[in-house]
Amino acid sequence: MLNLNEELKRHFGFDTFKGNQQAAITNLIEGHDGFVLMPTGGGKSLCYQLPSLVMEGTAIVISPLIALMKNQVDVINGISEKDGVAHCLNSSMNRAAIEQVKEDIRAGVTKLLYMAPESLTKEEYVNFLKGVKISFYAIDEAHCISEWGHDFRPEYRRIRPIIEAIGVAPIIALTATATEKVRSDIKKSLGITGAKDFLSSFNRPNLYYEIRQKDNTIDKQIIKFIKQNPGKSGIVYCLSRKKVEELTEVLKTNDIKAEAYHAGLETAVRNKTQDDFLMENIDVIVATIAFGMGIDKPDVRFVIHYDIPKSLEGYYQETGRAGRDGGEGKCIAFYSHKDLQKLEKFMDSKQVVEQEIGRHLLQETAAYAESSICRRKMLLKYFGEDYPKDNCGGCDNCLHPKTKIKANKELCCVLKSILALKESFHVPYVIDFLKGRSTDDIESHKHNLLKEFACGKGNNDKIWNPVIRQAIIDGYIKKDIETYGNLKITASGKQWLKTYTEEPDKSADFYVTEDNNYNDNSAETSSGTTSALDPTLFAMLKDLRKSEAAKHGVQPYIVFMETSLEQMATMYPTTLQELQAIQGVGQGKAKRYGEPFCQLIKKYCEENDITRPEDMRVRSVAKNSMQKLKIVQCIDRKMPLGDIASSMGIKFTDLLDELEAIVYSGTRVNLDYYIEDTMDEDQIDDIYQYFSEAETDALKEAYKEFDGSYDDNDIRLIRLKYISENAN
Repeated sequence: MLNLNEELKRHFGFDTFKGNQQAAITNLIEGHDGFVLMPTGGGKSLCYQLPSLVMEGTAIVISPLIALMKNQVDVINGISEKDGVAHCLNSSMNRAAIEQVKEDIRAGVTKLLYMAPESLTKEEYVNFLKGVKISFYAIDEAHCISEWGHDFRPEYRRIRPIIEAIGVAPIIALTATATEKVRSDIKKSLGITGAKDFLSSFNRPNLYYEIRQKDNTIDKQIIKFIKQNPGKSGIVYCLSRKKVEELTEVLKTNDIKAEAYHAGLETAVRNKTQDDFLMENIDVIVATIAFGMGIDKPDVRFVIHYDIPKSLEGYYQETGRAGRDGGEGKCIAFYSHKDLQKLEKFMDSKQVVEQEIGRHLLQETAAYAESSICRRKMLLKYFGEDYPKDNCGGCDNCLHPKTKIKANKELCCVLKSILALKESFHVPYVIDFLKGRSTDDIESHKHNLLKEFACGKGNNDKIWNPVIRQAIIDGYIKKDIETYGNLKITASGKQWLKTYTEEPDKSADFYVTEDNNYNDNSAETSSGTTSALDPTLFAMLKDLRKSEAAKHGVQPYIVFMETSLEQMATMYPTTLQELQAIQGVGQGKAKRYGEPFCQLIKKYCEENDITRPEDMRVRSVAKNSMQKLKIVQCIDRKMPLGDIASSMGIKFTDLLDELEAIVYSGTRVNLDYYIEDTMDEDQIDDIYQYFSEAETDALKEAYKEFDGSYDDNDIRLIRLKYISENAN
């Protein structure tokens, strides 16, 4: 009889399963369809990776991105003693590579085959796969199936017919983010309405959530935050490609190792950027949402949203890329109501149904951003999960709570208004009704004639959103997903209203806090990070991992995860057998990568006379303004300085002032193209020689030295050249 715990230890090096993993795997091995909802970092990929290794035949994994496939293939082949256990078939492969994949599948070597839905529909592959024993189909990132999901892809709708053409086998659908509506949509499209659900908690206790007001200091805040977290990997999301490129240049100008990533860049550039991030050659990716689904980096320490996302699903998915290893993960989003209005305008050209869905999702995002309620509680409630604590200790609202206000009368007013409106309208309409605003819409329905109209007039206008949100969290109101979010009164709400109306003293008290005014609080995190017992050894192990990764041509975490290195730095394993006792190190991985790590640890213990356990247990750089950034970009394009000054509407001397600020802040600029075109070679050498020998770079002293022999601006330019070349 198959022992799943033994197989887990043998293949992946883990002693126990997480959450619903074992139940989902057992269900699949027994031949049943399944739906797995596991937050990022919860280990959902193991739910199909382990079954594929122990079941007869080849499993087909349908995945949306080529980068994600390659990443997963490297992981599986990295834990195996031989290559070819996992393969992918996609449009980027040449004929020889495709034939090698087919040969390995025919020989029974390949247990996992990754394919994009577009590739799966090709007649060549369909005909080939008809002759292959398919163990099961895994549909990863299954939220792409649903129009209600945050990343809808029409080609995912064609998966079921292709499966029937190849040959029916058990189906397991997996995603990290899906509301009840999305889950229903996925099952219906895949024809697995009877599939067993394996729904894990959406709570990521190691993540810290914070919303900051978006203003003209945003670039400065981001630079300061990254400088305060040196060497840590992070992602900054922007909605537009233009902003991605602008912010990347700002970060690079401030000595931050950052690169841009968006769909408009050439494939080779995107691939190199992603590889550099995975290989830890750069620290920060500035990206549109085109980056992320294909990334499997467990030690991303922060995710920053320059712009508020279009939906809470998207926000949750993107923040979920932080702290996948269970370590520190800071999630900071900048919010401005103006950004929300821009996103709403973008929807005007879409079909009516799409506009309804889009606006509903935006309302949820705005509610989250503006609320003073625990952000974790709000996120979990959005996905249908109740968070039991009043204070999570891991979000800005809980770390900096506001005074609560008793709002029994206001709740009564809201509940009566919803009932008066026949439970048929959204939040904005209900609030207009409460305030007594006679909009065209309200007058056309003649709701301004109802006795409940304007029952909230006289209250603070900001109270109504918090009352409705808290009532939803407390279970008095719900949003109907079938009608794009119409407010409905629950049985609990009706009972509370009845009690309050008849015997107000016996009704449960209802409290809210007014919405945030976005105090600029710096990020604070709840506990959840771990540190190595021996930091010196841990640093040495990280360096070795990086060099071994480069030698093998894989990402560092594929060699060993950071949590495994922490255990090594605690337990000092010196043999491959001892190494396999480390979490995340299986037999195959120990044989493939373990020897140099054991040798390093052994040598370290000997040199430092360490007795091993018997039982294996910124620099601050000121942010350049956008004007300074533009100057640097113009110089990179070798524009004449006079033209730069004219295009910016400033004097030439003002341009030199800006250039001096840039160079003296530590940025190197190359002005040779302009200097050599406007000045004599002897003149350049003479002034340059002065600054190389002078005890001070003060212009006053230089002007005195040359006594009018050279133009003051020329002296300033050569000083800039000297400082840039020798100090920066």
